[in-house]
Amino acid sequence: MFRRSAYGLFAILLTAFTGDFALAAEANVDSASETKKIVFIAGRPSHGYGAHEHYAGSRLLAESLKEAVPGYEVTVIKNGWPEEGIEALKDADSVVVYCDGGPRHLLNPHIDEFQSVMKSGAGLVCIHYGVETPAGKTGNAFLDWIGGYFEAGWSVNPHWEAEFTAFPDHPISRGVKPFKINDEWYFHMRFRDQMKGVTPILSAHPPEDTMRRPDGPHSGNPDVRKAVAAGEIQHVAWAAERDGGGRGFGFTGGHFHWNWADENFRKVMLNAIVWTAHGEIPENGIATPDPTQEELEANQDEPKPTPGDSQKKRGAKKK
Repeated sequence: MFRRSAYGLFAILLTAFTGDFALAAEANVDSASETKKIVFIAGRPSHGYGAHEHYAGSRLLAESLKEAVPGYEVTVIKNGWPEEGIEALKDADSVVVYCDGGPRHLLNPHIDEFQSVMKSGAGLVCIHYGVETPAGKTGNAFLDWIGGYFEAGWSVNPHWEAEFTAFPDHPISRGVKPFKINDEWYFHMRFRDQMKGVTPILSAHPPEDTMRRPDGPHSGNPDVRKAVAAGEIQHVAWAAERDGGGRGFGFTGGHFHWNWADENFRKVMLNAIVWTAHGEIPENGIATPDPTQEELEANQDEPKPTPGDSQKKRGAKKK
């Protein structure tokens, strides 16, 4: 009796597992046979355990992508601009940059040489602080490459819970369902004039308390206060198309490493990477299993803090 029952339970579990696996495989079948080269460039350590985890986040996304689309060649470069220089990006279909931004953005000193990668038609994805660069030469390059950027004195970086209830008819939206999540969602971004070639992907209404801080380069300004008071919707992730066929994607979330465990949060990013590489996104999007806690904690820049540790003590940087 027990052996028969145990076998029945095993069969049920096996069926459930293989059924889920089959569904995931079917969801990704459209892009499974493609060959693309994706290069992640992860910036140096930044905010301490669990925040701005450039390398750990890049590794998690890279492993998810390799599992979902096994034909893709995916590499992760650690600690900023590759030692071998622009050669590391040769033939890349898309480059994903996850790093600290502003004056210390890893692309700032390489704008001219990186332009050759963009002119080749490669995609560019910038994540969280990686969407901020100074106005002027670098800001103009970002407008061209990804359609928008965080401009100090115009854009803001509060922490708030954004609720996403509707999505555009765009390949990046495939399989994405309404979700709500707390992050440091930047908004009031500097976009191309008249949003030319830019499609908002994630948009939400920031609450009034996002304006509780005094004016400052990242905290507030008269223009953004007016926009929030008027109830204007704010775009926190967007897709862009460039002259010549290149594609870009900006994503302002990604402060909290743990948010990559959210299926929809992660799917938007994986869909976007594939789209910028001119890959095929299946009807249900790029489907991947949720990472385990062990997988989330892997590859972080600092060890898990012990009781009594503080983030300040662990070297968090302010923006």
